[in-house]
Amino acid sequence: MTVTDPVSPDAIRAMFASALSSMYRREVPQYGTLLKLVSDINHQKHQPMEPRIEVERHGAIRLGTPEELAMMRRLFAVMGMHPVGYYDLTVANLLTQPLAYNPFRVFTSLLRLELIEDETLRTQAADVLRKRNIFTGRCVELIKIFESQKSFSEEVSKEFIKEALETFRWHKTSTVDMKTYKALREAHPLIADVVCFKGPHINHLTPRVLDIETAQVEMLRYGLQAKDAIEGPPPRLFPILLRQTSFLALDEAIAFSEGEETGGSHKARFGEIEQRGMALTPKGRRLYDDLINEWRGSVAELTSDAKSGSKEQILAKIFQKFPDDLETIRKENLAYFTYSPVSQLPIDLDASIDSLVSSGAVKAEPITYEDFLPVSAAGIFHSNLGEDGGLSHVTEADQESFEKSLGCQVKREFELYSEMQEVSIQGCLER
Repeated sequence: MTVTDPVSPDAIRAMFASALSSMYRREVPQYGTLLKLVSDINHQKHQPMEPRIEVERHGAIRLGTPEELAMMRRLFAVMGMHPVGYYDLTVANLLTQPLAYNPFRVFTSLLRLELIEDETLRTQAADVLRKRNIFTGRCVELIKIFESQKSFSEEVSKEFIKEALETFRWHKTSTVDMKTYKALREAHPLIADVVCFKGPHINHLTPRVLDIETAQVEMLRYGLQAKDAIEGPPPRLFPILLRQTSFLALDEAIAFSEGEETGGSHKARFGEIEQRGMALTPKGRRLYDDLINEWRGSVAELTSDAKSGSKEQILAKIFQKFPDDLETIRKENLAYFTYSPVSQLPIDLDASIDSLVSSGAVKAEPITYEDFLPVSAAGIFHSNLGEDGGLSHVTEADQESFEKSLGCQVKREFELYSEMQEVSIQGCLER
């Protein structure tokens, strides 16, 4: 490739993800420790490791206005990234509407200003957000060039990545004075994090680990302050969906817009680890949600001083109702699978996919879950923000207005997994 040859969006995405990881490691040295911990654990596993696991990340940002969301969608589109999955976090007392970008995932949230109950504070927050511009002028120019030309050269790709990184960079000086910061922080930590800074700094980058139980223990040995418990389903022979843990958010010194003010601090950025299991069908997801809700009801009856181990034991017992062998999961249509022929021998085209699997002519492999769990994400956020506060009521999800701000419809993750499964089945039958 020469410097003038077009660079694919996939290559731009890989370059950006690497540059973002390097920048975050410089900003948060503990993230580098986390990467070493995860790599050590993954290489201890006596099993072939997919190449993607070592470089796989997801990040998270929080945006303040519909205009920021629309431009962020256009920025990610340069890297071949498109919105997948809408989540309403207000049910978890977080004032944001998130979506996920895939396959380099960025959990992208939009602050819902209408949920700030104090009218004066809501107006003040809106004024602050209206005055800021989170994208460099050159970044916006390059996005428009890409939309017109549909590609970048290697040289321009590098310039785009350099400009795009500025949007995600940490700025220790707040754009508001100390009084305003404290008022917004008291209303809800997320409001202060979104409103009071120059841009939507990355609040975490998450590597993928093959054994999260070991990672939870090892974080302490590596000198990282781990949260009390792992979020998501219990340990299983065949993992489902997503399990997450983190080291707690850094309490970082910040300055304020009035330079003489000192002594401020802000908690936002933390280190997260995730272990990914199989993607569940709507039927499987309903069973999962029912079991999680049953667990939450049981936990609510515990005394306030109950240890996390008690909660984990209850979770494991309740999840005995979810099958933990692949064939049962597959036959009961609880998860998505891809299918591939075992040999080059002809396949009976009149046979069902189940009979082909049973006969050994076709093998089934579970599809990895590529998305997020809002309740688990909320558990991580609350551990790091330190409180639930802010909302006194639960509001309706508003996907329609979110998509209007975004400038396009959000793809449904179930449809994408189902398409992958059906394509693989057809591939077997059309040999």
